Amino acid sequence: MKLLFTTLLALTLVNFTNAQEIELKPNDSLKNLTKVKHAEPLFIDLMRDLGARKGEAEFNIGYGITNYKNKKEQSAFVEYEWAVADRLGLEVEIPLSFTKNNLGQNSNKIDGIKLATQYTFLVNEKHQTSLAVGYMHEMEFVNTNQFKKESALFKGFLATPFFIAAKNFNQFSTLIYTGPEFEYNFKNRNTQTNWQLNASVHYMVPNSSHFIGIENNLRLEKGSIEYIMRPQIKVGILHNLAIGIVSGIPIKSKEFDLDFMTRIIWEPNF
Repeated sequence: MKLLFTTLLALTLVNFTNAQEIELKPNDSLKNLTKVKHAEPLFIDLMRDLGARKGEAEFNIGYGITNYKNKKEQSAFVEYEWAVADRLGLEVEIPLSFTKNNLGQNSNKIDGIKLATQYTFLVNEKHQTSLAVGYMHEMEFVNTNQFKKESALFKGFLATPFFIAAKNFNQFSTLIYTGPEFEYNFKNRNTQTNWQLNASVHYMVPNSSHFIGIENNLRLEKGSIEYIMRPQIKVGILHNLAIGIVSGIPIKSKEFDLDFMTRIIWEPNF
């Protein structure tokens, strides 16, 4: 199992390393390359648009506040996505968290480093459908207050292969993002398998980048199901600048109470 994760991470790193060496084939010109516009969920987002064209890029900066039963957490992230080839997107993300529990104890840390890749293997313009597969690998840092106690910098990693299916019905965009999540702990040398299913539906305002909709995040961990419903809205400020606002409402959860997140999305001119 550990060898499989190492192989998947190596393949992701190879994509990053060789990104500049990937060239378009003659038949893959932008004129012949179809792309269906789908609404991208704001909480569990993608590694570029489905069917992205080589050269497209996107910067994201986000901030959120989450209330749990026994703690409050503020989070932030910086994220960069780009298409190194037609329909092949890569992503680098640095997440941070600032936590205070009910006893007044604080924990401020960089959560880890996320590397991800996503390939859209089917784009059907006639049926307004796109299908993609991908892999995300997150190296998790130990807590800041444990740096002096722990010799290792990382406490483990998350390995997440996933499948995406998206289809439009006129101005309504639907999307499913699903797959297993393998959580490996270096100290205990054990692997925990979780499952996630994220389904969303959005109404896309014609002739704009605005949308409004609902994202449903379901997670199966240790035999327990967590279901968070996230109403959201995205407003385009400029042709390449937008802001997204998300609120999390627990439908079924043991620890989660309520959350709020906003992200600023900037796409450099392509």
